[in-house]
Amino acid sequence: MLNEQDVVATVRRVELRELRLWVNEGWVKPAQGESGPVFDDLDVARIRLVCDLRKDMSLPDDAVPVVLSLLDQVHGLRRELRGLVEAVEAQPSMTKKAVIEAYRARLPDDD
Repeated sequence: MLNEQDVVATVRRVELRELRLWVNEGWVKPAQGESGPVFDDLDVARIRLVCDLRKDMSLPDDAVPVVLSLLDQVHGLRRELRGLVEAVEAQPSMTKKAVIEAYRARLPDDD
């Protein structure tokens, strides 16, 4: 876990005032420690992403929460899909085969 100063030292592309603004905007949601916010590896990755969006891609402030929300939805769907795949894999082979066949039947034809 990192404090604000550790994050700024680790992610050299972000300044303390920016980091605090991003936390206030809800773009990054660190845990609250006894002496202030504490950031884990996922928070640091998200801070790097916000740096990419804001600094490299010049995304305007009002677009950042939209992009972050869409990315969060994609990651959530990927988690759910992984869970579904694991559940199907745990089934007997005949059940797995039936699920795969039913899925393939729903796919559009590649004519």
